[in-house]
Amino acid sequence: MKGLRKYISPFAPDQSGAAAVLYKLGGIIVICDAGGCTGNVCGFDEPRWAIEKSTIFSAGLRDMDAILGRDDKLVAKLADVAEKVEAKFAAVIGTPVPTVIATDYNAIRKMAEKKLGIPVLAIETTGMDLYDVGAEKAYLKIFKRFAKDGVKVEKESVGVIGVIPLDMSDLKAADKIEAALKAEAFKNVYCYGMGVDLSKVEAAGSVAKNVVVSPAGLKAAQYLKKRFGTPYEAAYPLVGDILKDEMKEEFKNFSGKKVLVVHQQVIANSIRDEINRNVNSDVTVASWFMLKEEFSQAGDISLTEEDQFVELIQQGNYDVIVGDSILKRAIPNFRGRYVDTPHFAVSGKM
Repeated sequence: MKGLRKYISPFAPDQSGAAAVLYKLGGIIVICDAGGCTGNVCGFDEPRWAIEKSTIFSAGLRDMDAILGRDDKLVAKLADVAEKVEAKFAAVIGTPVPTVIATDYNAIRKMAEKKLGIPVLAIETTGMDLYDVGAEKAYLKIFKRFAKDGVKVEKESVGVIGVIPLDMSDLKAADKIEAALKAEAFKNVYCYGMGVDLSKVEAAGSVAKNVVVSPAGLKAAQYLKKRFGTPYEAAYPLVGDILKDEMKEEFKNFSGKKVLVVHQQVIANSIRDEINRNVNSDVTVASWFMLKEEFSQAGDISLTEEDQFVELIQQGNYDVIVGDSILKRAIPNFRGRYVDTPHFAVSGKM
């Protein structure tokens, strides 16, 4: 049955992905909802909420606000917050209710900018897509709006696009990626999403290269290449952390085996590449999220339904599965080797 989940939890939605990208940038983040979606973001999809401050608010839409489209009330609330909180920008993130009533986000943005006197972003998420769609929209918006022209390229600087907890499943990921890339002779590493503030977004044109660690970062990397000529590559610098136990065994558990890797596309591809560099295996990548054509290989699988995933395992004769442990609930009869690889957007586990 389409959309039926008996074993696997619902995945993080697009508004959570958008909020994660903006979390560290020093802006006022408003989730345009009645309260439930904001509770979902802060209570389930944003692990930093318990340890780091960020100005995330619910628009607090009431029934008649939604029915009548009272945008002026939202702008007035934003103006009140802006008087009490020192913010570099404000962002309004969409959810299902404003989507259903066809809220004019561009009008809200213009009204709010006039009232607040600071830049306002409208992230037109619907609450009906997955987190990577929202993250992709947010990354593109911030670079289009805040990246400055005329900056000098620094040969020893690198940008990393796609570093949010929903993808990385590790609150120390930005520090680890920075250390890994500095070991490759980069002096400055800017992890957009977890490791930098708005000033580094403004200086995005100064990096010599961008590393895309999530498919949600591809459009932004393509935009920066078109605007500044910045080259980019897709890779996950911490793939060794995921496979560290397997590396101790010199990848013997993968040798000559049929392997399925289930994760977001860039991490999954990096796992496949690392296995293939060490042993001869038949490795297939599958993902519940974006599969960008630029990063895809023949035979890669786009997952949409739980039943589809169960059928894939039953008929695929896989010896090894690499994926989040929560997926094991749907395939209790799998008797091969399962390599646990957390994906926070899938299970909410780090």
